[in-house]
Amino acid sequence: MVVIQKKLKVQEIEETIVKKLDNRFKLQLNGSCNPACVVQGEKYRITVLTSRMLRLEYSEDGEFEDRPTQVVWNRNFDSPEFTVSDRENRLEIDTEYLHLVYDKKEFTPNHLYIDVKYAFTNYGGRWYYGRTDYGDPPRTHNLKGTARTLDRCSGMWYEGANVLERMRTWGNDNNRDDGDVNLGMGLCDSSGRTFFDDSKSLIIDEDGWVHPRKMGCTDVYFFGYGRDYFGAIHDFYRLSGPVPMLPKYVLGNWWSRYWKYTEESYMELLTRFEEMKIPFSVVVMDMDWHLVDIPKHFGRGWTGYTWNKEFFPDPKRFLDWLHEHNYRITLNLHPADGVRAFEEQYEDMAKEMGIDPDSGYPVAFDFTNIQFIEAYFKYLHHPNEEQGVDFWWMDWQQGNVSAVEGMDPMWMLNHYHHYDLKKEDKRAVMLSRYSGLGSHRYPMGFSGDTIVSWDTLEYQPYFTSTAANVGYTWWSHDIGGHMKGIKDNQLYIRWLQYGVFSPINRLHSNKDPFCGKEPWRYPKPYDEIAAETLRLRHRLLPYIYTMNYQCHEDMVPVVVPAYYHHPMMMGSYRYRNEYYFGTELLVQPMVHPTDRETGYTSEKSWIPDGIWTDFYDGTVYNGGAKGRTVVLNRTIEHQCVLAKAGAIVPMAVLNEQLSGCINDIENPETLEIYVYPGGNNTYVLFEDSGDGFSYEKGVCLHTEMKLQWENGRAVFTVKPHGDLSVIPEHRTYVIHFRGFSDPEKIQVSEEYEKFYDKKTRTLTLKLMGKESGREISVELKASSESEEEQQGNLIHSNSDRVDRVFDFLDSAQGTVELKNQIFNAVKNADSVEQMMSSLLGLEMSESWRNVLTELIVH
Repeated sequence: MVVIQKKLKVQEIEETIVKKLDNRFKLQLNGSCNPACVVQGEKYRITVLTSRMLRLEYSEDGEFEDRPTQVVWNRNFDSPEFTVSDRENRLEIDTEYLHLVYDKKEFTPNHLYIDVKYAFTNYGGRWYYGRTDYGDPPRTHNLKGTARTLDRCSGMWYEGANVLERMRTWGNDNNRDDGDVNLGMGLCDSSGRTFFDDSKSLIIDEDGWVHPRKMGCTDVYFFGYGRDYFGAIHDFYRLSGPVPMLPKYVLGNWWSRYWKYTEESYMELLTRFEEMKIPFSVVVMDMDWHLVDIPKHFGRGWTGYTWNKEFFPDPKRFLDWLHEHNYRITLNLHPADGVRAFEEQYEDMAKEMGIDPDSGYPVAFDFTNIQFIEAYFKYLHHPNEEQGVDFWWMDWQQGNVSAVEGMDPMWMLNHYHHYDLKKEDKRAVMLSRYSGLGSHRYPMGFSGDTIVSWDTLEYQPYFTSTAANVGYTWWSHDIGGHMKGIKDNQLYIRWLQYGVFSPINRLHSNKDPFCGKEPWRYPKPYDEIAAETLRLRHRLLPYIYTMNYQCHEDMVPVVVPAYYHHPMMMGSYRYRNEYYFGTELLVQPMVHPTDRETGYTSEKSWIPDGIWTDFYDGTVYNGGAKGRTVVLNRTIEHQCVLAKAGAIVPMAVLNEQLSGCINDIENPETLEIYVYPGGNNTYVLFEDSGDGFSYEKGVCLHTEMKLQWENGRAVFTVKPHGDLSVIPEHRTYVIHFRGFSDPEKIQVSEEYEKFYDKKTRTLTLKLMGKESGREISVELKASSESEEEQQGNLIHSNSDRVDRVFDFLDSAQGTVELKNQIFNAVKNADSVEQMMSSLLGLEMSESWRNVLTELIVH
């Protein structure tokens, strides 16, 4: 059938044409730089943005770009100290960290190079313009960035093949890259230098619209930050714009499934979660919220905007019910097929775009067209938002080609959706794919459809933390895996445990009846472990929300590889799955099955220098002066999470233990604070309304928590500063000193109740004061008769080794003879060294030896 488009009258079309974008898209950007930072010649311009960052421009006509781009929004930095030596054919620029030499010709490796001072490597400290590798074979020190999606990398196109092998061969551009997905170049490099090329990114004009830039001009940014990776990303955020503050609700648990839910079935599911006291803060509605089974002549039903009234007879009623139960809602979008004649919004969209609605001619998706963009939001999105949709899941899968060269539809959707959703009382978020440098301004990242396998889980921690190297810090994965693969009870639990300590915890699966992630679909004890794991995520919200604030305000990623904190220690680079979760916690995910005999998962890892304490049971580890390689072992109940020396972790008490709705994410009336031994530390808890921008006007609370650590003595204080209206009038503090010995003396600024748990090595003080703004002081002193006092501190000595070894042997699956041999050897030894020596002569599996070594040594 041929459809003839009926043209509207010219006058009618002209009346509907949008000349420019609405004011909400104007960003008030100024891309100009500080003139004092500029060194310019006839065809080149070099801007010394910081002592470690240079902008390098070359243009044959001597015209240079001062407008903001997709990547770079701010170039107005204070002028650093630098010197210039300018001779006829030789320009040299010297800063504290860099030395540039340039012969004033076109930028090539032969004409421009930069030396990074302080010799971070024996080779590669000199960067020749444009070069990314050196030597034969090529050597590269770049620590990588991230990828647009893991869709094709997770094996969804190759059923039955090994997932890691597919990851090794498939990336964004189908290129092999060091055995993994092609993560591209990052802004952190162990040689001390790297760069990115901004020559092709679009220009943003004063009205907020984008344009291709003049071809043939070079615009490169050089980073010479040595191994100050935090400094590199901090200054990139200054250059490109900070990560926005996320609303608090996105930091809780998300329920998502590609499933034909109805209003009734979805409410039944969520009610069951509530009855089981399992909290969720976000409800995802995949594509079946809209019409999918459409007449064949319209094509496929992936794109849709009309609610399926058979499933959801009254969408607003359903959305209201979700809000009443403290859920926020996101709807899935596949916008590529535009708006077709079966849609409720078709008539308005057609008229807006100059199409006669009677023609049935489709309204093509075209984000290069301002007219379409304004109509797209006005008719397809704003009505749903007015009904109660909180944000959108942009599931764009059609690549980066559009009618305008260089205009990636993914970036366009991310950018304009963000500023369309942003309002005075509402922070803008969406779930979407990565679209290149600068995408950190449009959180959160959807990594695509992944296979349910151990291989996929093993790759995600590295992928997530490495994205910090391009500033992209809010990745969201399909926790538990999306499709195919296997059902494995342990895999399910280990994935949930990783999700709790990942940026966004979004459970997801497809419509295969055997892929569900509901805890009750797993046998005991896995169902109970899953429920408790999900509760932990909501208990951690005070800590995670403060991570969110630190990311925005201090310009630091929320999750970073271990080498960010220990850049000069080689062990921090070796075990790539290890990462920091916020400022206080180091995570080594358990990404392999447990051993059948021991019941433990073993992961080879690296403990940094100093004192570290297990987040859950208080076991104390000592990394020595330079850190040490270890094998960390955990039963299925717990992830491996270590707290740094002096760590302070605030947590909420869920309403399941009090009263009210389990999904409540308000600032808690009872605040638990976990304090870990070994060093001085200051932590500042951030609290506000959880959404909107009133915090920028001071409507927020900063609670300073400080641990002062001395031999045999620790003083912990709590001091709130700011607007107390954002927290309950009364607040109960419960302070857990985990990894501490039971002290002889306790002095507290108010009445308290005390409890000491030997199993978790935790002293708990429940303070009896009520006023939320009060200051608190707790002083602990070690017992004079204890081994701890002889060591001169309050750190638990782990002297219960024999008891712990017995408990392990009692639960392990193995011969009684071997168990007795091991226990007698340990029980009769006079020292740790004797214990380990006596075990050397006993024949046992590697898993047994790994677990026993950790129990005895730590």
